[in-house]
Amino acid sequence: METLPRPNEKVAIVSFVLVFLCGALAGAVVMSLSGHAGLHAPVHGTQTAASGLSMSVTEWKQQLSLTEEQTGQLTSILDDFSRYYDNVLADGNSRIVQILNPEQRGKFEQMLRDHKH
Repeated sequence: METLPRPNEKVAIVSFVLVFLCGALAGAVVMSLSGHAGLHAPVHGTQTAASGLSMSVTEWKQQLSLTEEQTGQLTSILDDFSRYYDNVLADGNSRIVQILNPEQRGKFEQMLRDHKH
């Protein structure tokens, strides 16, 4: 039969989880407000900024001697990554908004609008 953790172990586990979640939340806020999202703009046409590289798919194709098939696969991968990253940011922002009071929400949304421009 499995024994339950002692109360001090519960406190340690809960503290660890809370510290981890606070760190993740702080990291998400800093990343969102620091302009990091601009580095991962959606791939439209041939431009990408994935991994901090601002190169066109055409440049990648030329420098890496990619075939047409590889070029299509690269474009698909970068599009998928962009959509994934956009979803992660949207989820993070949604979770942040949930913990804010109405006044803070307004300020947070204004900060995001200001940052986009």
